[in-house]
Amino acid sequence: MTTPLPDGLIVVAKQACPTCVLVEPLLAELASGGAAVTVYTQDDPAYGRGATQVVDDTALERSFALDIEIVPTLIRVENGREVERTYGWHRGDWQRIKQVLLNLVANA
Repeated sequence: MTTPLPDGLIVVAKQACPTCVLVEPLLAELASGGAAVTVYTQDDPAYGRGATQVVDDTALERSFALDIEIVPTLIRVENGREVERTYGWHRGDWQRIKQVLLNLVANA
Protein backbone atom coordinates (compact mmCIF):
# COMPACT_ATOMS: atom_id res chain seq x y z
CA MET A 1 0.00 0.00 0.00
CA THR A 2 1.26 3.46 -0.77
CA THR A 3 -0.60 5.18 2.06
CA PRO A 4 0.30 4.47 5.68
CA LEU A 5 -1.74 1.83 7.39
CA PRO A 6 -4.03 2.88 10.24
CA ASP A 7 -2.40 2.32 13.63
CA GLY A 8 -3.88 -0.33 15.90
CA LEU A 9 -5.32 -3.51 14.48
CA ILE A 10 -6.38 -4.28 10.96
CA VAL A 11 -8.60 -7.32 10.59
CA VAL A 12 -9.34 -8.70 7.15
CA ALA A 13 -12.41 -10.92 7.28
CA LYS A 14 -15.66 -11.87 5.62
CA GLN A 15 -19.13 -12.81 6.81
CA ALA A 16 -19.08 -16.05 4.79
CA CYS A 17 -16.17 -17.36 6.89
CA PRO A 18 -17.33 -19.28 9.99
CA THR A 19 -14.10 -18.44 11.85
CA CYS A 20 -14.55 -14.74 11.03
CA VAL A 21 -18.07 -14.86 12.46
CA LEU A 22 -16.64 -16.47 15.59
CA VAL A 23 -14.12 -13.65 16.16
CA GLU A 24 -16.43 -10.74 15.31
CA PRO A 25 -17.44 -10.12 18.97
CA LEU A 26 -13.74 -9.86 19.89
CA LEU A 27 -13.35 -6.93 17.50
CA ALA A 28 -16.05 -4.95 19.29
CA GLU A 29 -14.51 -5.89 22.65
CA LEU A 30 -11.12 -4.58 21.58
CA ALA A 31 -12.60 -1.35 20.23
CA SER A 32 -14.63 -0.80 23.41
CA GLY A 33 -11.37 -1.17 25.36
CA GLY A 34 -9.93 1.79 23.48
CA ALA A 35 -8.03 -0.07 20.77
CA ALA A 36 -8.22 1.21 17.21
CA VAL A 37 -9.69 -1.65 15.17
CA THR A 38 -10.08 -1.31 11.40
CA VAL A 39 -11.93 -4.10 9.63
CA TYR A 40 -11.55 -4.68 5.90
CA THR A 41 -14.59 -6.77 5.04
CA GLN A 42 -14.40 -8.80 1.85
CA ASP A 43 -18.07 -9.56 1.37
CA ASP A 44 -20.50 -7.81 3.72
CA PRO A 45 -20.10 -4.18 4.79
CA ALA A 46 -22.25 -4.96 7.85
CA TYR A 47 -19.55 -7.30 9.20
CA GLY A 48 -17.40 -5.89 11.99
CA ARG A 49 -20.05 -4.07 14.00
CA GLY A 50 -18.45 -2.33 16.93
CA ALA A 51 -15.05 -1.89 15.29
CA THR A 52 -13.56 1.59 15.16
CA GLN A 53 -13.82 1.61 11.37
CA VAL A 54 -15.26 -0.83 8.83
CA VAL A 55 -14.01 -0.58 5.26
CA ASP A 56 -15.82 -2.25 2.35
CA ASP A 57 -13.18 -4.32 0.55
CA THR A 58 -15.51 -6.36 -1.64
CA ALA A 59 -13.31 -5.42 -4.62
CA LEU A 60 -10.39 -6.98 -2.64
CA GLU A 61 -8.07 -4.07 -3.46
CA ARG A 62 -6.86 -3.67 0.12
CA SER A 63 -6.69 -7.42 0.65
CA PHE A 64 -4.51 -7.75 -2.44
CA ALA A 65 -2.27 -4.86 -1.36
CA LEU A 66 -1.85 -6.47 2.07
CA ASP A 67 -1.10 -9.88 0.50
CA ILE A 68 -4.04 -11.56 2.23
CA GLU A 69 -4.52 -15.23 1.41
CA ILE A 70 -6.39 -16.44 4.50
CA VAL A 71 -9.17 -14.87 6.54
CA PRO A 72 -9.35 -13.83 9.22
CA THR A 73 -5.98 -12.09 9.17
CA LEU A 74 -5.02 -9.88 12.09
CA ILE A 75 -2.33 -7.23 11.53
CA ARG A 76 -0.88 -5.04 14.28
CA VAL A 77 0.25 -1.64 13.01
CA GLU A 78 2.46 0.94 14.72
CA ASN A 79 3.38 4.28 13.16
CA GLY A 80 1.73 3.28 9.89
CA ARG A 81 3.82 0.10 9.50
CA GLU A 82 2.94 -3.54 9.97
CA VAL A 83 4.77 -4.98 12.98
CA GLU A 84 2.99 -8.29 13.46
CA ARG A 85 0.57 -10.58 11.65
CA THR A 86 -1.38 -13.74 12.33
CA TYR A 87 -4.10 -15.49 10.41
CA GLY A 88 -6.82 -17.99 11.08
CA TRP A 89 -7.75 -18.65 14.67
CA HIS A 90 -4.77 -19.28 16.90
CA ARG A 91 -6.05 -18.34 20.36
CA GLY A 92 -2.58 -17.73 21.79
CA ASP A 93 -1.60 -15.39 18.95
CA TRP A 94 -4.84 -13.42 19.20
CA GLN A 95 -4.55 -13.14 23.00
CA ARG A 96 -0.93 -12.00 22.79
CA ILE A 97 -1.64 -9.37 20.13
CA LYS A 98 -4.72 -8.22 22.04
CA GLN A 99 -2.70 -7.78 25.22
CA VAL A 100 0.09 -5.89 23.46
CA LEU A 101 -2.44 -3.54 21.91
CA LEU A 102 -4.35 -2.96 25.16
CA ASN A 103 -1.06 -2.27 26.96
CA LEU A 104 -0.19 0.31 24.31
CA VAL A 105 -3.60 1.94 24.77
CA ALA A 106 -3.21 1.97 28.56
CA ASN A 107 0.25 3.56 28.34
CA ALA A 108 -0.73 6.20 25.77
